[in-house]
Amino acid sequence: MFISDIKRVVEQVSRDKGIDREVLIRALEDALKSAARKKFGSKIDIEVKYNKESDEIEVFQFKEVVENITEPDLQIALEEAYELDPECKIGDSLGTKMDASTFGRIAAQSAKQVIIQKMKNAERDAVYSSFIDRKGEIINGIVQRVDRGDIIVNLGHTEGILPEREQVPKEVYRRGDRVRAQVLDVLHDSRGPQIILSRTHPNFLVSLFKTEVPEISEGIVSIMGAAREPGIRAKIAVASNDSDIDPVGACVGMKGSRVQNVVQELRGEKIDIISWHIDPAKFVCNALAPAEISRVIIDEENRSMEVIVPDEFLSIAIGKKGQNVRLASKLTKWHLDVINETKYSQAMQEGYNSLVALPGVGISLADALYEKGFFSAEEISNSSLEDLMQIRGIAEEKAIKLLETAKKYVANADTSDEVSNKISSDNTLSDDNTSESIESSVSDIQENIGADKGDDEDAFSNAPLTDFEEKNSE
Repeated sequence: MFISDIKRVVEQVSRDKGIDREVLIRALEDALKSAARKKFGSKIDIEVKYNKESDEIEVFQFKEVVENITEPDLQIALEEAYELDPECKIGDSLGTKMDASTFGRIAAQSAKQVIIQKMKNAERDAVYSSFIDRKGEIINGIVQRVDRGDIIVNLGHTEGILPEREQVPKEVYRRGDRVRAQVLDVLHDSRGPQIILSRTHPNFLVSLFKTEVPEISEGIVSIMGAAREPGIRAKIAVASNDSDIDPVGACVGMKGSRVQNVVQELRGEKIDIISWHIDPAKFVCNALAPAEISRVIIDEENRSMEVIVPDEFLSIAIGKKGQNVRLASKLTKWHLDVINETKYSQAMQEGYNSLVALPGVGISLADALYEKGFFSAEEISNSSLEDLMQIRGIAEEKAIKLLETAKKYVANADTSDEVSNKISSDNTLSDDNTSESIESSVSDIQENIGADKGDDEDAFSNAPLTDFEEKNSE
């Protein structure tokens, strides 16, 4: 089959659709093969090849040379074969060129459908291949339409989708508007590749800074993390491998020009640029700026920190609706609990009082426990014997007794709280019955604590003196 200027047509389609030239030629070959089978049946043995020299797609039918023909579509008589090839012999396979113009209208229509389908598949694969390596990049497009809240963006050879969940709240786009977004994901399914875009992902903020700050693209300044509440506020942590370059100043730019370009793209989203630090506590303090931090208590096992701030900085550290501490927690990847110094001091005093209130524990022993990190009776009840025995002056026997009394004290305290809550919530009791219940409950608790305290004091008094107790008695 000869198609006029087939080479030119193939090259033009390849250029316009972004499809490889060889893929188009294979599609034409498959289409002609399908047309031939449609015309002459599926049993025939045919071969389709593109001739680069003549720009012609040739169709050959192969038949086996036999003496007696039993299957005309697959066999050729020896006498007839001699006319085509005088040197042939029985068992050889001879190919004869077919006239594609005899395939008929139905076969031609079938070939057309095959070509269209092959081109669609090839175009889909080409788009997928060109975008799969661009995940994370920023791409520009034009809003084509809005479909149920999702924005369909024209990206040139294909379309992308900006889902409603990936759109910044209060941003409104109309048809024809230019939109800038990050390639979040590329999906490959039967409907074609879906390029998922995002304007809310933290990496979109990171990519914007990479385009605005040359030091980042050069590798001098590194972005260590980012956290966002899209459209409202964001935090980004930066570090520099050159002591002469301030990473925060590089990202801010002269008179704030660099960061303002990013803020403008994000439609006014406020951005806090903080200095990253290898020390988690210092990093958390930087992330909570401008609030001043008094002290930080780290719990590495649960990856949490208790941050104590002066009373006047509590609202600043927490932020509006908890925004500041929430973003700082996302950025540092630590669970943060911010409290003021007054509340912290009160809690520590209550914990110390609970230590002193334990039967057999005096001020000296309470101070020793406090210095070793046991700030309350509850912490002692949750500790192990090995932990208590590490404190100088507490032997195994005394550690066992201390652990038992702490558990009893905590249990009695919980019971007291339950009784108080029950009394305060019960509005059906009369005043006389209420007062009698309170007096009875409190007296029972005092008797239990007093009994335990008396027993424990006897046990501690009968226990042998340790070096710690002898030193305190002196």
